[in-house]
Amino acid sequence: MIMASHAATLAHHSDEVSCCAFSPSLLATASGDKTIRVYRAADFSQLPFSPLSGHGYGVRCCCFSPSGGVLLSCSADGRAILWSSETGAVVATLEHPQRSALRVCAFAPDSSFLLAGASDGSVALWSASCRTLHRCSAAGEASVVACSFSPCSQMFVSGCSGGDLRLWDTDVNLLHAEKDAHDLGVTCCSFARQFNVDGSCVEFRLASCGQDSHLKVWIVSQHGGAACVMRLLHTLTSQSAPVLCCAFSADGELLLSGSMDKSVAIYDAHSGTLRDTLKQHDRYVTAVALSPNMPWIATGSTDRTVNVWRMQDGVGTAAADLRDAVCQVGRKLPGHSRMLVADWSEEDVKTWLCEEGLQELVGIFEANNIDGAELSQLNKETAAELGIASLGLRGRLLRRVDALKTEPSCSEAPDEFLCPISRELMKDPVIAADGYSYERVSIESWIRGKNKSSPMTNLPLAMTLLTPNRALKMAISRWRSNQ
Repeated sequence: MIMASHAATLAHHSDEVSCCAFSPSLLATASGDKTIRVYRAADFSQLPFSPLSGHGYGVRCCCFSPSGGVLLSCSADGRAILWSSETGAVVATLEHPQRSALRVCAFAPDSSFLLAGASDGSVALWSASCRTLHRCSAAGEASVVACSFSPCSQMFVSGCSGGDLRLWDTDVNLLHAEKDAHDLGVTCCSFARQFNVDGSCVEFRLASCGQDSHLKVWIVSQHGGAACVMRLLHTLTSQSAPVLCCAFSADGELLLSGSMDKSVAIYDAHSGTLRDTLKQHDRYVTAVALSPNMPWIATGSTDRTVNVWRMQDGVGTAAADLRDAVCQVGRKLPGHSRMLVADWSEEDVKTWLCEEGLQELVGIFEANNIDGAELSQLNKETAAELGIASLGLRGRLLRRVDALKTEPSCSEAPDEFLCPISRELMKDPVIAADGYSYERVSIESWIRGKNKSSPMTNLPLAMTLLTPNRALKMAISRWRSNQ
């Protein structure tokens, strides 16, 4: 069965392609030519600000933040750079404490941390909100060349050129070490977004590949507060040379790997059955990526090209579902979902009054056609002119308006702090089964109205369980207090 057909070749890099990464709407490619190129995932045209230049050496890895608003890249120059996905501007530059060459980087699914693995065998974690160094610790003697966060963001795996896989918590305490997971060295590792919960036991799936020409699938389990256990589920050997990269599809059903034999293998992630083999590159395949909400695969190679493949209908998200997904992600929930108070409509103002316990003023505001612009100019004199006779009611209204004015603007907040559905600053962030964080009210409303589909991937949610994202809530609280 043919699962994917060749759709396009992007040949803009002047050196080997080292990484490919998708957001819901963009494709980023990194290269040894020191640049990152950014394309629209709808038609694969380059954005006006592409390529991004700022690294002193070749770019080894790139990835998008969970919401897609920020792009992270790292390089042998010892720096990780955060770029705006909308403008291409540098948001922040993070340096490894010893300026060691960085080989790989990753975002935590809950946007709490940024992670980078270095050639000196260390891993560095930065707070994603304030961009300060959280930990920099030795992860082994060999270079850290692979890393991935678990979907719960509470642990991450590192893979080294010596062949070991190690599991860590976010304080870089060792949870488990799998010695010699791959002979001659690990090259890549990736957690699936899906996980299973059975009582106090949580199970994750992890893929790893290496110089031994093997792609392996592991079950990582943890019972309550006990130590983590790794169990080998599959060893996949369809490729005849070292396997350099691997990635799960957004729904966890497929697993892809790229090899030095110039091929890309597509497996059923559960059974390990080979479903298709893609052959288009002239040299080693160094990068594979799957779009979270579109039927696209991107593969990068040392032949300096990126090939784009279209998944056949019935595999992944179909084209019709793609259009629905784009519309759904961009749609706002009812209510005052605007970036600025001045943009609110009269209906938004009435909704806000009800949320603030000021329902008795709705009629007065409606009669006077008060919209967001008028609300933001409200003071003692104008409140009296509206005919609000109660002194206490006027006082409560003005205090609410003053508090509204002092709230940080969503346009100034880091993109990771905004709910992907409403695009408002989150107050009660929760992690859904797709691994993304949302405002609780927004995702609960979405689940009720969208038949349990993911707002970010448009794929069915495996469960409706929502886990409080306390780390993100604290980060947002710290950011607000500093404004």
